[in-house]
Amino acid sequence: MSRFPRPDYRALTRYAPDRRAAPVDLSDNTNLWGAHPAARRALARLADDDLRRYPDVYGETLRSAIGRRFGVDAACVVTGCGSDDLLDSVFRAAGPGGGCVAYVEPTFSMVETFARMNGMRPAPAARDEALADPARLLDDQPDVIYVCRPNNPTGELQPAAWVDALLDAAGGDGPLVVLDEAYADFAGESLLARAAGSPRLVVVRTLSKAFGLAGLRVGFTVSTPDVAAEVEKSRGPYKVTRPSEAGAVAALEAGTAWTERVIAETRRNRERLSEALARRGTPALPSAANFVLVPVPDAAELARILRERGVAVRPFPGLPEIGDAVRISVGPWPLLERLLEAWPWT
Repeated sequence: MSRFPRPDYRALTRYAPDRRAAPVDLSDNTNLWGAHPAARRALARLADDDLRRYPDVYGETLRSAIGRRFGVDAACVVTGCGSDDLLDSVFRAAGPGGGCVAYVEPTFSMVETFARMNGMRPAPAARDEALADPARLLDDQPDVIYVCRPNNPTGELQPAAWVDALLDAAGGDGPLVVLDEAYADFAGESLLARAAGSPRLVVVRTLSKAFGLAGLRVGFTVSTPDVAAEVEKSRGPYKVTRPSEAGAVAALEAGTAWTERVIAETRRNRERLSEALARRGTPALPSAANFVLVPVPDAAELARILRERGVAVRPFPGLPEIGDAVRISVGPWPLLERLLEAWPWT
């Protein structure tokens, strides 16, 4: 019998979001205010050598810039081709084949895939039970516990005390807790600094959202240096290109004014959109991210109607304990007005 493909890969499917163009695209949680201007300027200045030569082997220049921006030692930082790449690398480093990844569902859809890609068993926990008692995530004796904070697609922000209780339950020699903070900039709080001194915690961040650099694919982790060294073994060399590193470093070193404005406007419009939806009898779930999730009777049909009217949203059919819902990225108010005008209210 052929050993290709791997038996445990046969049930995997490619990630296939609807990427058709739409006049108003509120489907992918990217920065609708644009790319960081400092990154654009840096890319415009690239020389021939920036394309001809290999990048830093392990992103040393970028790691230093991240360390300065976020107040952590560069030895605690690992960079990668977006946070997806780093989640894959952390799972591979932390979990042996045949191991287990626990998480609260619904959450980021690629977590199950990354677990299976690395020969691990996904162990989803019921949302209400796990949020009431984080120790439920230990029921399957996992090697890795994944937490998205704020959560995607729901937008909820688990209290810091909940994360503390989870870490206490996991113990000093228990599973590695992977805290995905892709949307933390919009929540106004982060546990990133704590990860640099916690041997069982890895925080994963991205420059795709608040910095507007999704096309450059730049993410990073923060952990103790010992954990970072293990993740780098799994990550491999040359994961961040020279153009991506140049744009990311420029954005990180440009100060905070631009990102602070984007974050403030996102929060303001998130609340304004939530209020508008609630007034029309279609309330969104409370969100601390740059999107809102709206439970609806038929997510696919609503997404189809909105797309026909020029607006793309992300449908989520049959979410556990929620049902059908659509996720709406928050951007400048004129784009959200287009959504409200296109919504089939009757």
